[in-house]
Amino acid sequence: MVFFPSTCNSKFTFPLKIYPGNFNSSVDIDFSSLEKNESSSTNGISLATDPSGKVNFLQMVNNLQGDSGRGYYIEMLLGTPSQTLNVLVDTGSSNFAVAGAPDPYITHFFNSKLSSSYQSSGMDVSVRYTKGNWVGKLGTDIVTIPKGPNGTVTVNVATILQSENFFLPRVNWQGILGLAYKMLARPDSSVEPFFDSLVRQTGIPDMFSLQMCGAGRMSASSTLDPLGGGLVMGGIEPTLYKGSIWYTPIKEEWYYQVEVLKLEVGGQNLNLDCQEYNTDKAIVDSGTTLLRLPQNVFNAVVDAIIRTSLIQQFSSGFWTGTKLACWTKGETQWSFFPKISIYLRGMNASQSFHITILPQLYIQLVADVDDTLECYRFGITSSTSGLVIGATVMEGFYVTFDRAQKKIGFAVSTCAEKNGSPLSEIGGPFPASDISSNCAETPAIREPVLWIISYALMGLCAFILIILVILLLVPCRHGDDTEGGVTDESSLIRHRFK
Repeated sequence: MVFFPSTCNSKFTFPLKIYPGNFNSSVDIDFSSLEKNESSSTNGISLATDPSGKVNFLQMVNNLQGDSGRGYYIEMLLGTPSQTLNVLVDTGSSNFAVAGAPDPYITHFFNSKLSSSYQSSGMDVSVRYTKGNWVGKLGTDIVTIPKGPNGTVTVNVATILQSENFFLPRVNWQGILGLAYKMLARPDSSVEPFFDSLVRQTGIPDMFSLQMCGAGRMSASSTLDPLGGGLVMGGIEPTLYKGSIWYTPIKEEWYYQVEVLKLEVGGQNLNLDCQEYNTDKAIVDSGTTLLRLPQNVFNAVVDAIIRTSLIQQFSSGFWTGTKLACWTKGETQWSFFPKISIYLRGMNASQSFHITILPQLYIQLVADVDDTLECYRFGITSSTSGLVIGATVMEGFYVTFDRAQKKIGFAVSTCAEKNGSPLSEIGGPFPASDISSNCAETPAIREPVLWIISYALMGLCAFILIILVILLLVPCRHGDDTEGGVTDESSLIRHRFK
């Protein structure tokens, strides 16, 4: 194993080394003022136990396992008799899908032939993610969540028969739970997503919240020693966060799209047009490992970190994700790296708040090379499909997805700390009157619209083709080539199809 030493300026010295290796990422899961909810809220959804008995939030506190590098998953019982499966929790897609055939990277799969309650729809389905894809068959079956809402629910489920770069080495999940809106469902939006079915059949509130507890820690060394977290379905569990919950509107209901107003690195504004942060879209996605930024924003963030970090000779491979940075154990120079703040629009459009991550969240421990070195990856990458607030950021916060009131909330997570010190912060309110009233003024054309346009164009082309064929087959009348007449020799159609 070869290491390349690197130094900072002459005022500071510390043992920094760069590992020239590669590593994998995971599947790439009205208020009058800026709204925030205090821990003591009594609005009926912040109680530890739902009085109706439908939801016991406390039993959901530790129902997730996994880590940001390979995803957070929840246990489910599928079919009759039930088959136990772990499924990845993904707020960036809308299909519930499980392995329906053997795969080298999974220990077991769902055998639909053994379930008396499984019903095939006869429809093929395929889903493509930022990294990886799968194809399978769509059907329905019953599901129970051991550490979730009471009751059994009939849901749409896709059985994955083929996949590419979807199941990964050493993962302990056999499927994916898409928690986004029906607009993203495949093969089309008529397929009711899992959470919609859960709300409709159990009567729980249309909201869920996530705590992902891998912040500042190395990915689990084996499937027998997972990290954890909680997926609270139907409400908010106050014991999972500190301080207040700050809310931002859901800008559009497909992904969980939000509006980013600006970014700061080390307290310094990047001074980019706010539309650059929302190029294509800005979303909150638990199924994405890293913080993904549009290329111009990514370049600006890296430049700002390099200027602020005091590390003048840092390998470019670290920033692009091809190399790891290694320090002697116990000597990682966290103080040399800046905080990163993301400003989100508040429920009051003239105000904002920021969620801030410390370097322990975006400089991520991934490996112990030996007894003396710890190696880290850069938890931020460039994106061609918008800004994605992935696990790198979400691990610092308790994130609530209030679908009923179309808002997403952030609060400091109780598990986002190291040695008693918090790894994340929230601040506000801040004035946003100097920022455009809409930082995503030109939303991208959504896929369903593109389908309609495509079908309309195909129909128009077919109609024109039929007319052309008829004109070709109809005998042309030969006669004198009088002025203004159209003959075979001058026919546009004749020459077009020579």
